[in-house]
Amino acid sequence: MTEKDEKWLEKKISRRHMLKITGASAAGAAVLASGMGGVAKAFGFDILDDDQTAENKVLFYGKHQSGITTDTTTHIYFASLNVLVESQSELQDLFKMWTPLAVRLMNGERLEESSQGVFTPPKDTGESAGLDAANLTVTFGVGPSLFDNNKLGLGSKRPTELTELPHFSKDQIDDKFAGGDICIQACADDPQVAFHAVRNLVRAATGKVTLKWTQTGFTSTPKVKDKKETPRNLFAFKDGTVNPSPKSAADMKEVVWVQPNESTGWMTNGTYLVVRKIQMHLETWDRTSLQGQEATFGRHRDSGAPIGKKKEFDEVDLNAKDASGNPHIPADSHMALARKVKDRILRRGFSYSSGLIDETGAYDAGLLFISFQKNPKQFINIQNALGRADKLNEYITHRGSGIFACFPGIQKGSYIGEKLFNVL
Repeated sequence: MTEKDEKWLEKKISRRHMLKITGASAAGAAVLASGMGGVAKAFGFDILDDDQTAENKVLFYGKHQSGITTDTTTHIYFASLNVLVESQSELQDLFKMWTPLAVRLMNGERLEESSQGVFTPPKDTGESAGLDAANLTVTFGVGPSLFDNNKLGLGSKRPTELTELPHFSKDQIDDKFAGGDICIQACADDPQVAFHAVRNLVRAATGKVTLKWTQTGFTSTPKVKDKKETPRNLFAFKDGTVNPSPKSAADMKEVVWVQPNESTGWMTNGTYLVVRKIQMHLETWDRTSLQGQEATFGRHRDSGAPIGKKKEFDEVDLNAKDASGNPHIPADSHMALARKVKDRILRRGFSYSSGLIDETGAYDAGLLFISFQKNPKQFINIQNALGRADKLNEYITHRGSGIFACFPGIQKGSYIGEKLFNVL
């Protein structure tokens, strides 16, 4: 720990403040006896640091949580959980317990240096042994139902924006894939590393949480002369052409990060995550002509350009007409309808393939749509604009849904979600 870290930590957790919180003389003794590292342990969690020498490592600590504007990885393991704890202090302890574990996982480390004995289960399930950090990010959020749990006493901390998403036209949401008290989004360039992260976090919280639903996903980013191109979805169309740039601080401030006084205080520098499990009817799509497919999206499939244009990022002109006087871009195309609203969101979509649907024998495949926005209204406005008119509705069905408030970033010495408990 550097001198700067120590001063910050001393300011953050003064001895007097600690005694006030714990009311335990034993804790005070621990402070005096073992220094600031002991303070953290007295609260029941270790302070671990990012290992910046680790291979393919993303930093855990920062102003914002990772996994939101960091580079998109090739795999995701998304988990929605319900809590079993029955008090606010138990919930705090859960996040404190997860904090050093998440740091270890993102360092590419196991949860224990070596097995403690053959007569007890290992602390780490071990399937990521031999693999590096694989750019793992672990992102935490809390859902509306957490604030409805009276035992937790968080009702007054609920942001007014954090309500369950409304029913949208053509929704066929299955309760098996809806909602949740907490979400964990683990993204990595190795599917086993992402799975290992969620598995071990949930395992460590046995008796405190239970899995509600999960979904894996994958994506591939083509490169031309080392320049990344827009990924394609399972309909083979480019997905995310109009995404704001995560590297633009101005864009992220405008679209993603909650600014002071824009929401409840603890959400400053946080964001809202919307997740939708969207089944794509591949068999129907594969029987549709290329012209019909392009009219559905309003773009050319291969280039990604708006219909009538040549390049992906050419300006969209919804009034442009062909030689017969017909609009190049159909008014009911996905793109034309989405352009009706000015709201923007940051998409991080992943394809999924989960075998077959028993009743129909069709592919259970589609898009695990995830977006981040500073206000859920941004997503809601876009989805309402698409409405029943969206030609893409013929080929997709929304099966799963959730919304979560993602905490701001974690500072060293703090823990996941601390501001939820300590900031009004």
